[in-house]
Amino acid sequence: MNRRKFLAFLGSASVVTAAGVTTTATPAKAGVHTFPYYPESYGVLHDTTRCVGCRRCEQACNIVNKLPKPEKPFTDTSVCETRRRTSAKQWTVVNKYTMNGKPVFRKLQCFHCNDPACASACFAKCFTKQPDGSVQYDGTQCVGCRYCMIACPFYAPGFQYDEAWDPLVQKCTFCKPRLDKNELPGCVEACPMEALTFGRRTDLIKVARARIASNPEKYLDYIYGEHDAGGTAWMVLAPANPKGPKVPPENPALAGPELKQLGLDTHLGNQPMGELTYGALGAVPMIVSFWPVLFGGAWAMTKRREAMYKAEQEKTVREAREDVTAAVDAVVRKIQETEGDGAADRARKAMAEALKARDDAAAKHGEDA
Repeated sequence: MNRRKFLAFLGSASVVTAAGVTTTATPAKAGVHTFPYYPESYGVLHDTTRCVGCRRCEQACNIVNKLPKPEKPFTDTSVCETRRRTSAKQWTVVNKYTMNGKPVFRKLQCFHCNDPACASACFAKCFTKQPDGSVQYDGTQCVGCRYCMIACPFYAPGFQYDEAWDPLVQKCTFCKPRLDKNELPGCVEACPMEALTFGRRTDLIKVARARIASNPEKYLDYIYGEHDAGGTAWMVLAPANPKGPKVPPENPALAGPELKQLGLDTHLGNQPMGELTYGALGAVPMIVSFWPVLFGGAWAMTKRREAMYKAEQEKTVREAREDVTAAVDAVVRKIQETEGDGAADRARKAMAEALKARDDAAAKHGEDA
């Protein structure tokens, strides 16, 4: 089902509702997980103490996913000085931050949440959480509402604003085609500093804890993404502040000021974001009734106008052809009366060839004959 059929379907269903069928939207009940939880899912641990901002991960993402070339080459690391966001054309970016007076680089992409807010906000069900840990997007039913972009706490999804006919949401796919072939994500494979570690999420948490325990002066005692926003597949290790407070497990809020310097949101809490966005949407029946009627009706009216214009245009062309045919017949009859049958046949043939040449020229330039 494509986008237009989906709009028409929702519009029809909403008209029925407005005509007298009463529906009641029930807010989602909060629970441990809004979506299936896969304990054996994969993830990536990003160790920012190892990242040097070389942008090899950006280049690999661009090549693997066949994205447009950037304005500046990937060898130009000066772009990391600007706080960039992911977009429809850049599914991962590396930015430079100053943390405790020292430069630190961090890779940004979709975090592939355990309970993705984008999926809970999408009433068209375009997003799904996969057993491999990835959050996948299927744009065949997308209506372009962009609620996923609003719901995402990491501002990861981008939108194809420059696509006029069928714009879609774009984001990191966790290189799922590569995962399906037992290959590493492109960015992980390309990283020369081993700043990106791929593996089972549960194993990555153990790896992160081991690094923190063996180098307490090097690492902040906090794994960003382990519990934030209900947990994410992509997790981050940050440098420690030798002069800062220690972060005991029972008081992780102390890590907030440090992580904020790295551009990480420390106010997401541990509750799955999907519970919040799903409940909010469930409490607003307008999302599933008024919205499709408005935009579905606008689309239908546009198509109706296009059909009427086309029919009127075809009528005008048909009448013009009839007029030309009548004029040609009149001229040929006059030539036949004065010059004979042979001259009339030659004249008819010449005018037919002239009209055909005109039609061919008009078709070539996109005009109506």
